[in-house]
Amino acid sequence: MNPLNNGRSFWATQRPLSRRSLLRGAGVAMTLPWLSAMERAFASGPSGSPKRFVAITLGLGLHQSNWKPEQSGFDYEPSLYLKNLQDLRRDMTIISGSSHPGVGGGHRAEASILTASPQGSSGRSRNTISLDQLMAKHLGDSTRFASLVLSANGSDSPCYTENGAMIPAMNSPRAVFERLFIDDTPAARALQSKRLQQGVSIMDLVGEDAKDLKRKLGAGDQDRLDAFFTSVRDLEKRMQESEQWTKRPKPKVDAKPPVDVGSPNDVIAKQRTMCDVIKLALETDSSRFITFHLGGAGGVVPIPGVEEGYHNLSHHGMDETKIAQLALVEQAIVEEWGQFLRSLRDTKDQSGRLLDNTSVLLTSNLGNASNHDNRNMPVLLAGGGFRHGQHLAFDQKKNYPLPNLFVSLLQKVGIETDQFATSTGTLTGLS
Repeated sequence: MNPLNNGRSFWATQRPLSRRSLLRGAGVAMTLPWLSAMERAFASGPSGSPKRFVAITLGLGLHQSNWKPEQSGFDYEPSLYLKNLQDLRRDMTIISGSSHPGVGGGHRAEASILTASPQGSSGRSRNTISLDQLMAKHLGDSTRFASLVLSANGSDSPCYTENGAMIPAMNSPRAVFERLFIDDTPAARALQSKRLQQGVSIMDLVGEDAKDLKRKLGAGDQDRLDAFFTSVRDLEKRMQESEQWTKRPKPKVDAKPPVDVGSPNDVIAKQRTMCDVIKLALETDSSRFITFHLGGAGGVVPIPGVEEGYHNLSHHGMDETKIAQLALVEQAIVEEWGQFLRSLRDTKDQSGRLLDNTSVLLTSNLGNASNHDNRNMPVLLAGGGFRHGQHLAFDQKKNYPLPNLFVSLLQKVGIETDQFATSTGTLTGLS
């Protein structure tokens, strides 16, 4: 709210400019930026084929001795979970000994997988923007959907807005397919267009108030205010472009709508079905930034040899029988990830393979689900044009900051930045 109660615009007085001040006009109000620190982030668009990012996140981690190779470097021997992915060896990198500095809380850190922000009693009370949403903020206006947030079960996701609000996930592959490829009715398109039109003229409404304010400011703050107004106009342009999407037909694909998996416990079938839809979304350039979350399902995964619930198996307490069953589930998850990579590898992009222009991350908030340890997170990275084929092994006791990888990923899609959360640079050893 405006701190003044007399109804006058704040610059009609000689008081210092308030951080809570508003621009007003024709019944609307627009909050001002912090003028002494307004710096608009710059994101350069990728040249050639568009750069894409897919995160597949796990709520229950991966048993470390089964996913992490014993050797580091390019000559590592594949671990149990990687032995059937050797045809992808030159397309992926294994990263061990990394985590998000300051992040703890066990399962609660699921909210921090892509934000690297400490949560709960020992951290911030509100989350920060997630990696995928930062990409979508700067580059998502090039596609019909700025981002897709998906899950195997439920609506929880590791995706957060700038204001720390979780973005609910879609968990029905059929519903996602219909949203991507089935055209809306004329009535639905008209309603969506009307909603978009209602929010595209705020700069005109506050224009006179803005001009009065600008005359009261010094040169530096005038430049910062111009930058802010430019960002607002850019937002309006994106909204207008979104309105144009409602008038364009959706892409046609030679695929039938998927059948949703009936069993909530069949996480492997759910992963396979959703990844098929993700591949179509990337191939048709319907979205370039996609997150798919596999949470900690509690039931028995229908795999021969598995007799206990997935969540219970993850808390194995080093019981060999449970670890053996857990390995069947986790190996299937990793191998489905490999199948997804193959589908991107075998799909042509405008400049080669779709995989070469799509960074695909597999990770979890839990390095050891059995004792709720958030250190030594499992990290597998594929595609995206990086130099792959190695195991980057960092210190298991003094972990390397995983946000450094996030900086590398941001730069790879074309965002010029050298900072994300607690990063200290780009990821060492990844070209």
